[in-house]
Amino acid sequence: MSAEAATLSRPASRVGVVIFVIALIVAGGSLYLMLAGDLPKQIVGLLIVLLSIVLLLMGIPVGVAMLGAAVIGLYSLSGARVVRSTMESVAFDATASWSLSVIPMFILMGMILWKSGLTTSAFGAARVWLGWMPGGLAVATNFAGAALAASSGSTIGITYALGRVSIPEMLKSGYSPQLAVGSVAAAGTLGQIIPPSLLLVVYAGAASLPVGQQLLAGVIPGLLLAFAFAAMIVVSAKLRPGLAPRVDMSDVTWGMRWRSALDVIPIAIVITIVIGGLFAGIFTATEAGVCGMFAALILGAIHLFRTGGGFRAVVRMLRESLIGTLTGTASVFLLIVGVAVLTRAMALSQVPNFIATEIAELGLGRIELLFILIVAYLILGMFMDTLAMMLLTIPVLLSPLISVGVDPLWFGVFLVVMAEVGLLTPPLGILTFIVHRIASDPEANLGKPISLGTVFLGVLPFALTAIAVVILLILVPGIVTWLPGASTMR
Repeated sequence: MSAEAATLSRPASRVGVVIFVIALIVAGGSLYLMLAGDLPKQIVGLLIVLLSIVLLLMGIPVGVAMLGAAVIGLYSLSGARVVRSTMESVAFDATASWSLSVIPMFILMGMILWKSGLTTSAFGAARVWLGWMPGGLAVATNFAGAALAASSGSTIGITYALGRVSIPEMLKSGYSPQLAVGSVAAAGTLGQIIPPSLLLVVYAGAASLPVGQQLLAGVIPGLLLAFAFAAMIVVSAKLRPGLAPRVDMSDVTWGMRWRSALDVIPIAIVITIVIGGLFAGIFTATEAGVCGMFAALILGAIHLFRTGGGFRAVVRMLRESLIGTLTGTASVFLLIVGVAVLTRAMALSQVPNFIATEIAELGLGRIELLFILIVAYLILGMFMDTLAMMLLTIPVLLSPLISVGVDPLWFGVFLVVMAEVGLLTPPLGILTFIVHRIASDPEANLGKPISLGTVFLGVLPFALTAIAVVILLILVPGIVTWLPGASTMR
């Protein structure tokens, strides 16, 4: 390390040490108060949440942080006997649900589509069909993200798949770096709103809601968000032509367009099986996941054979997909166990009842409370992991929200959209760091370095657009609840 680099790293390391020491002191104080003091139940409940947050800031994995804080809280509230009975039963009770078997199926389906290379055709098809529009390449990136979201549901996977292809393409065409990186990050957020969405599945499990209905609730808001992003890009490109110069599409023929459409047929088949089967009532969520996974496997194998990969490529794709599915499923189920114990601790602490009573006394209605939650989630999203933010607040807020007339299905979509906005906002916006890492590659940025500040400025208009969509969903809740309602009437 050079002397200059060492000098620059010292302040950062000192700040890290200070933060860690403060977190350690707060964690120790919370532990002491819960274990040594005879505190009111509501105070213990708040200390459980505080300890969970502090453990997360110290770098403890989300599931472990929630589980540890909840176990200590249970001991403080009800003693060792309740802790023992909870730990003996909760791991099985929380995860032994047929509806949760959709999680490994959705993860495996997305992994197969990614590892087989079927997802790479989405941007190319969107480019030849939409490139003529103002900001057409950014619009193509956006809708390619929507298509990939409806077939894989992986936020990070979509971001990587699109970023490697679309960022250099846009920069080569003279696009502003801010728009190039911002559109990629925003397209990635669609991965957990448009089904299949693991966040919606986890929320449904935590809130004891039917998974199929919760997934359908995300379809229209997800598409609305995709179209809102596209409209914002087009308007920005119209008002500021230098932001996204028109791309010469004179060499693109209708034959090329139709051939590109053929390339995305496998993705369209998987989307139709999963979402169409759920809406028509042909499949449960788990059956849709299984059928979608088998369709992805068959189509992925055909694609690999057609492109010359052969049997070995299919075996390698399947092995890598299974390994990714095993690790991903294990981490998600640990989270589910953690939130189940936390929910039990919150119920014993009576914090949700206390909040519901206070809201009733304040006279806050549904709209006022949800506008306050927008601000609260924006602040939480700056410092907390997406799943942590969701799973910590579900046990605390769900009962009070139901008491003021918020539909739990609707709240799931609201929560996921706000969590995805948190993926964009500093300082912990993970998608911005992923996009910055992609854009730091000289092959992606064409030799023109793109700073982290540029990425944050690029995602800002998309984050504001997402918040505008959330406000629309608050004012017109039927946008979320119509499709699940229509499916139950069939």
